[in-house]
Amino acid sequence: MVNRISTIQQFDEITNNEEKFVFLKHSTTCPISHAAYTEFLAFASAYENVPLYFLQVQDDRELSNYIAEKTAIKHESPQLFIFENGEAVYNTSHFSIKKDSIENALLKK
Repeated sequence: MVNRISTIQQFDEITNNEEKFVFLKHSTTCPISHAAYTEFLAFASAYENVPLYFLQVQDDRELSNYIAEKTAIKHESPQLFIFENGEAVYNTSHFSIKKDSIENALLKK
């Protein structure tokens, strides 16, 4: 199931409680982000047991900036992360966000 979050508190709860999860920064106005979100949803339908979260950068800028600061990874949009034990262990952006690349990165970790 894909869950939208919008607050720093929600993000911190997830990083403290989920051993591993996938997170997408999504722009609602960018066609590249729309394509990435479609790939993210395709991944979600194939891996229903994987916790999946996203934010909308236009509405959730404070959270987006917080993630960039916390991970020390420059903000991009769209941008996908895999977090494990509270740390970003994988990230990619733009046209590299594909169902298969998410799957490959997740299975390697």
